Amino acid sequence: MEKTIRLRDNDEAYALFGDRDRHLKIIRSHFDVKIFARDANLRIAGEEQGVLDAYVALLTLLEKVRKYGQIRTADVEAVLLRETPKGDVPEEVTPLGIEGAKPRTEGQARYVDAIRQRSIVFGIGPAGTGKTYLATAMGVSALIHGHVSKLVLVRPAVEAGERLGFLPGDLQAKINPYLRPILDAIGSLLPMQQVQRYMERDVIEIAPLAYMRGRTLDRAFIILDEAQNTTPKQMLMFLTRLGRASKAVITGDMSQTDLPRGQRSGLADAVKRLTDVEGITICRLHNSDIVRHELVQRVIDAYADGEAGTGSEEE
Repeated sequence: MEKTIRLRDNDEAYALFGDRDRHLKIIRSHFDVKIFARDANLRIAGEEQGVLDAYVALLTLLEKVRKYGQIRTADVEAVLLRETPKGDVPEEVTPLGIEGAKPRTEGQARYVDAIRQRSIVFGIGPAGTGKTYLATAMGVSALIHGHVSKLVLVRPAVEAGERLGFLPGDLQAKINPYLRPILDAIGSLLPMQQVQRYMERDVIEIAPLAYMRGRTLDRAFIILDEAQNTTPKQMLMFLTRLGRASKAVITGDMSQTDLPRGQRSGLADAVKRLTDVEGITICRLHNSDIVRHELVQRVIDAYADGEAGTGSEEE
């Protein structure tokens, strides 16, 4: 399918396309379409739904160009994610590249900076500190900007002992209970229709850790969530999947391991081994970085204070 948009002049085209066609590259990647410009005609080609979505997005952006004379990258992303930019916020204030998804504490800001600068980052902290959400937002931003060609979200299925074949249904049905938190995070950043298209084209892959064995992932943004539930061998296997131009973020909470009693956590083992390795950053988030409901921090503090409870009380 093809759609055509008529532009008035070269100045209008430059404002719409962005410096070095930056805006067009984001739109092409987001909707998986081809966009050609010739003689003031902007032609969009590809699958029907992608072309229609890109056509509507470009018309919306063109209207902004004709009203204001220019558009920002934040305006492009807001249109793609069907959000409204919140005022004239400079781009540097939204370092994730996704409007509305930005660090809210100093600890989160350090975490985001580490992800931007390093190829391997560990994000360790209690529930509610944004470990998974911020990593996923960075991955989505890298994807829609064309910095990576694939977003891979991984979680160890500890409760099933990694023996997913015993569960009913196809692979997606088997792993959904374990990957629901990741799906929720990415669903809050992208329209679900777009997520579905990315998953159908394998641009976004969500899988249990066991399915990473034997692979090398090039130009990928890889997130390992709930890493405290890995074994040292599984962690080593995951870290060695990193290919060219790829980035890995490993998140976990040391206090919430579901491994069998006596089994050493791969996350704890990795932190001990890799703390001083150049190119790897270990970010520790704390209770002060919790951004969920205010009661979450109180609950965590209460449980931390009461860890010395008696066994008979637990029974």
